[in-house]
Amino acid sequence: MRNAEYGWAMEEREALARNLKQLIELDRALGIDFVFKPAASAAPVAAPVAAPVAAPVAAPASPATKPAPVAKPSVASAPPVVVRTSPVAALVTPVEAVVTTTGPDSLERIAAEIATCRACGLCDTRRSTVPGEGNLQPELLFIGEGPGVDEDATGRPCVGAAGQLLTKMIVAMGFKREDVFIANIIKCRPPGNRTPEPAEVTACMGYLRRQIAALKPTVICALGNTPLRALMGDDNLDITRMRGQKLSFAGITLIPTFHPSYLLLNDEAKKPCWEDLKLVLKELGRELPKRG
Repeated sequence: MRNAEYGWAMEEREALARNLKQLIELDRALGIDFVFKPAASAAPVAAPVAAPVAAPVAAPASPATKPAPVAKPSVASAPPVVVRTSPVAALVTPVEAVVTTTGPDSLERIAAEIATCRACGLCDTRRSTVPGEGNLQPELLFIGEGPGVDEDATGRPCVGAAGQLLTKMIVAMGFKREDVFIANIIKCRPPGNRTPEPAEVTACMGYLRRQIAALKPTVICALGNTPLRALMGDDNLDITRMRGQKLSFAGITLIPTFHPSYLLLNDEAKKPCWEDLKLVLKELGRELPKRG
C-alpha cells in the first residue's frame, strides 16, 4: 500500500515538473525571464502588474523619432509615427463619418484626418491621437483596443507594459517591431482606460477600414475582445472561445488571440496565445525561428 502511495506521489511530482517546464519554455519563447514566485498567503493583486508605466520606457525606436515620409515602401529603420493632434504624416486608420477628398487615399491623409477628428467625445479629453505605426507594406497587422496613458502621452501605439510584452512576442515570432504594423480600433484614449463605447468604435471604424485597405496585410492579428467584436461586427463574440480560429475581414485572414495586458495577469493564457502566434506564422508561410 505504501509503495502504491509513493508511486502515485512521484507521478504527481513529475507531472507538476513537466507543467512548470512548459510554462518556463513558453515564457522564454516570448522573451520573458522566468521568475519564481512563492505561494502568497493573500489573494494575488493585479495592480502591480497592470499599472501603467509613467515614462514611455518601452519605445523600441528612438523616443525622438520623427514621422518618416510615406513615399517609401517600408520603414525598417524609422517607422512613421502620428504624434499629438497636429496633422502630421504617419500611419493610421479611418472613421465611418470621414469622407476623403478626391485623389488616392493614403496613410498620411488618414493620419491628418484623425489628428483633427471630432467625431466623438474622446477628442475633448485626449492629449494625442494615436493612429498607429510600422511597416507600410506589412505581412502582419496587429490591432489592439485603444491608447492607454503612455500612448496618449507619446502619440505612439503599445509603448506601456503590455506594449513591451507585445514587442517581445513579435521578436519571438522572428520579426522586428518595425517589420509589422500596430494599430488600434480607436485612436484616442478613453478616460480611465475604460472599454470604448459602441459609438466611439463606430466613429473610428471608417479610419481602420481605410488603413487596412492601404496597408494590404496578409494576416491581421486581433488582440482581445474589442478588436475581435469590432472587426467581426458581433458584440457577442468572446476571445476565449474564438482565439486561434482562422476568420476573415475584407478578404484578409484574421486570427484573434489574447491581448498582452491579459497575459500580464494570466500566466495560463501564455501557452494558448503562443499557439495562436504559431498559427499566424503558418498562415504567413514562415517557420518558427530556432532559438540559439
